[in-house]
Amino acid sequence: MKRYRAVLTGASGGLGRAIAAALAPHCDELLLVGRDATRLAESAAAAGPVAQTLIADLATAQGRAAVFLPGVNLLINNAGAGDFAWLAEQNDAQLARIVETNVTAPMQLTRRLLGELASQPEAWIVNVGSIMGYLGYPGYAAYCASKFALRGFSEALRRELADGPVRVLHLAPRATRTAMNGARARALNAELGVAMDEPALVARELLELLRRPVRERLLGMPEALFARLNQLLPGVVDRALRRQLPIIRRHAPASVEGNSQ
Repeated sequence: MKRYRAVLTGASGGLGRAIAAALAPHCDELLLVGRDATRLAESAAAAGPVAQTLIADLATAQGRAAVFLPGVNLLINNAGAGDFAWLAEQNDAQLARIVETNVTAPMQLTRRLLGELASQPEAWIVNVGSIMGYLGYPGYAAYCASKFALRGFSEALRRELADGPVRVLHLAPRATRTAMNGARARALNAELGVAMDEPALVARELLELLRRPVRERLLGMPEALFARLNQLLPGVVDRALRRQLPIIRRHAPASVEGNSQ
């Protein structure tokens, strides 16, 4: 693998910690960005001496403005927010938090660092999306909208930068065992037989994407196949998910608590 001077957002979450630990041996410098000081310190300990930390809330303009690393050649937009909830149960602040974290932050942070990235002989941007960026799923309308947007951003930016040194990659995990997938989401997945990956597995897949770059990498079967089927035959997927609605509705919370990483 290449040697990296990397910025990793969402580093205080479970997936961020796993990515930090897996990526650190390939880094000369690794800036870990997150909101929770204690968890961020734990991620830095897992990454070792190449890691430095920055406490910043990327859902705010001030937090985004604080992120910078001279000579950066790898940006991993991993910070994410989402709720398992019917849209009618979510308020404006919750919807804004999801969009700010999952869409606005990656776009603005990428724009801020793009000059530094483009000045390197080679550089990479990895946007960590979701299978739900290909597949609208009941109970995740706002989250799906944000991940569809992140996928579109990745595609357009990749084409915009096609004649330069910066490559744009998109990683789409399926459900992962992190705090963002709380007890209700885990119970739903268990009843439906939906697999959940460990963060360490997703981190290994991200490194594999860097080793053998492709424009997008979807993780997990049959979820990846289902996402592709949705692009070709959405009516088939409509009918399949319609049959699951009573189960999904039974697990959906009556009130919503925000989840971020």
